[in-house]
Amino acid sequence: MNDADVSKQIQQMARFIRQEAEEKANEISVSAEEEFNIEKLQILEAEKKRIRQEFVRKTKQVDVRRKIEYSMQLNASRIKALQAQDDIVNSMKESACKQLLRVSNYKKEYRKLLKDLIVQSLIRLKEPAVLLRCREVDRKIVESVLDDACRLYAAKAQVHAPDVTIDTTVYLPPPPKSPDSHEPFW
Repeated sequence: MNDADVSKQIQQMARFIRQEAEEKANEISVSAEEEFNIEKLQILEAEKKRIRQEFVRKTKQVDVRRKIEYSMQLNASRIKALQAQDDIVNSMKESACKQLLRVSNYKKEYRKLLKDLIVQSLIRLKEPAVLLRCREVDRKIVESVLDDACRLYAAKAQVHAPDVTIDTTVYLPPPPKSPDSHEPFW
């Protein structure tokens, strides 16, 4: 073989090796591109999943905060309503205390009140014999309405009138001298 044939054969072998190298380089490049895309998709999906989980977690936190805020507002409004109710009850109590201090000044209404209270007590007790205690200052009024109260009880309960005795040894405490009196009650 001569130099030209050898040179031609070497060039042919070099082209073949170069072509093989280019094909191998293309395969490696395509393979690397595929691996890159697969890795990129995995990272992308993992980050999407993490972001979704973070979104769900933050959404739950917002819901919990909203529920807590709603509960706090509801409790605050309940407390306001209870406070208003308490204020009204206290106002009514004060008004009733003041009126009770003045009720004994109106003899006719006070006699009717005592008679009704005696009848109500007899209905509650439903006893044939009762020992009645009253305030010492009210004893004469109680004695004057006692017979009417017994008859009224007997008519309402449809029983015989009970034997009611007024206790003359122990009396209920006297009325307070003023609405804001802090004297001992008993």
